[in-house]
Amino acid sequence: MKNLKWRKWNNILHRDLGYLAVGLTIIYSISGIAVNHVEDWNPNYKIRHIPVKTTFFDEAPVQVLVSKVLTKINIAEKPESYFRPSPQELHLFFKNKTLKLNIAQGTGEWEIVEKRPILYEFNYLHLNHAKKWWTYFADLYALILLFLAISGLFVLKGKNGLAGRGKWLTAIGIILPVIFLSV
Repeated sequence: MKNLKWRKWNNILHRDLGYLAVGLTIIYSISGIAVNHVEDWNPNYKIRHIPVKTTFFDEAPVQVLVSKVLTKINIAEKPESYFRPSPQELHLFFKNKTLKLNIAQGTGEWEIVEKRPILYEFNYLHLNHAKKWWTYFADLYALILLFLAISGLFVLKGKNGLAGRGKWLTAIGIILPVIFLSV
């Protein structure tokens, strides 16, 4: 009778905390997949490159050159800063975009940076850029996941539970990371 009461409360808590964790689990899962492939793409930002053709610019002091470029390309926005990496190059920095020009050839490109909708916010939470109170909330979520993992071992009884195939699946889940870390 006592065992039945313990299992009943285990199942109730497992179910209710599982429902509570669904939203965050979806966010962390999607974000986790995205950041796992950071070497293939930028999960936070979409970066577009748009070619620019203009005329050749004569050598001039950088402030004069910047003014000429803004007028010639018809850019009303003032750059936040600019940089001359070489005598042939001029980089103008605006909010969320950069104009990189080869002034000797009259060619260049806009590099436009845009946040990826939803995914940027998911990664912001997952990677704990929010800090402060979010850290405690994320810790609570981690504790809930730990409880779900342990309590899940005892939800089912018999051949479908930990005494049956559950022990083999649990062992595989523990052994795989150990094998990966040891090779």
